[in-house]
Amino acid sequence: MQRIAQAFRRAHAWRDGVLGAAGCLALTLSPAAAQGVEAFYKGRTIDLVVGYPPGGSNDLYARALANRMGAHLPGNPSIVVRNMPGAGSFLAANHIYTNAPRDGSVIGIVSPTVAIDEKLGSAGVRFKTAEFGWIGRVNSLVNVIFMWNRSGVQSMDAAKSIESTLAGTGAGSAVSVYPTVLNNVIGTKFRLVMGYRGSNEAMLAVERGEAEGHCTGWDTLQSTHADWLASKSAKVIVQFALKRHAELPDVPTALELVTSAQDKQILSAVLNATEVGTSFFTTPGVPRERLEALRTAFDRTMADPAFLNDLKQLKIGISSLRGAELQDLVASVGDLSPALTEKLKIAYGSSASN
Repeated sequence: MQRIAQAFRRAHAWRDGVLGAAGCLALTLSPAAAQGVEAFYKGRTIDLVVGYPPGGSNDLYARALANRMGAHLPGNPSIVVRNMPGAGSFLAANHIYTNAPRDGSVIGIVSPTVAIDEKLGSAGVRFKTAEFGWIGRVNSLVNVIFMWNRSGVQSMDAAKSIESTLAGTGAGSAVSVYPTVLNNVIGTKFRLVMGYRGSNEAMLAVERGEAEGHCTGWDTLQSTHADWLASKSAKVIVQFALKRHAELPDVPTALELVTSAQDKQILSAVLNATEVGTSFFTTPGVPRERLEALRTAFDRTMADPAFLNDLKQLKIGISSLRGAELQDLVASVGDLSPALTEKLKIAYGSSASN
């Protein structure tokens, strides 16, 4: 756990300092390498593969990045979003790892839990997260569970005594993993109704009465259904974060619901996903100069006033992290001890079954 804690500290220390990270490409690449990068990307289209359907927070961040990042890459390539939902985003992750060209022409965004899913041997994982070339994070990801006002579960105490239904997507997604972990660690009685194609469809299912609630990103809920919060049709009862989000000061974190050192250790490892957040990566084996160019372009985009304004208009936040720091954070999951890994497998329940 020591490397994970160190990675968390580095993530928090850097998140407010993106401007210093966006130095000139000439400082990181030789002139010949820079010319080679420009020649490769000039006139090219980069595929940005999103492991979810259109409309959710990952898709919103991907489209905002696609609109601006190409202007900061040598050669000014176009970036086109390609949605590839399925298996809790594992379909996209497997495609990028196994089938996509390893030349820097494909980038992606998938579930923030993929590193721990790999560590636990979750069904459907056919990738090695530490081998991806991690480009950078736009925002840490605070997930929440919200319940519709008709549900008898309006607090976490009630969730431990009354069974309630949550609309779910793929078994490997954070949408499904977090409630499952709560069930197995603190004894909540959430029952997942699986099979919805992304959070948008799952939230509509809640509105229609097919389920009582849903686990989703706070950004997603705010950007798509702020009216539910204003009208008190939906109530957030727990947040998955290392500390309370500034906009959710009265909502407990999952960590606050446990007291034993073992349970805190389990939840802290699971909440590694909040720090991975909405992160972008490329295939393994990309030439070093192209990976550095992608990382530099990403950092410049994070400081681009037009991009920041785009996020503001979409009502989604930014808490950036550089690619090298992100690479360390993802790799730190591999340091989990065998004993803790076994405890996590129990906490994950069916989400980690083969």
